[in-house]
Amino acid sequence: MNIRLTIDGHRASATLNDSATARDLAALLPLTLNLRDFHRTEKIADLPRRLDTSGAPDAAEAKPGDLAYYAPWGNLALYYRGSGSSDSGLIILGRVNGDTERLANATKVTIEAAS
Repeated sequence: MNIRLTIDGHRASATLNDSATARDLAALLPLTLNLRDFHRTEKIADLPRRLDTSGAPDAAEAKPGDLAYYAPWGNLALYYRGSGSSDSGLIILGRVNGDTERLANATKVTIEAAS
């Protein structure tokens, strides 16, 4: 599924994978979320509810541009740097297309289905 992100007024496209968790996120769209930095690696945001994690792998390693869900905390993560290791409970939902450097300073994101 193609989605559109508006990051502090700048548009970016992204693609969600076909996992149950990504489909559950898509069901919540459109979303506007406040972002906060986590470990100078990713921007995280609280979701309105926990997502379905059925069939998800136990762990994943995030790469720059990955859009992910961290199941233990129930939050969304946008990676502008890689995690460097496999994180238990991390579920990759998709990828942001193009330059992800803008994410390092981002404070707000709107996520919506692309038409």
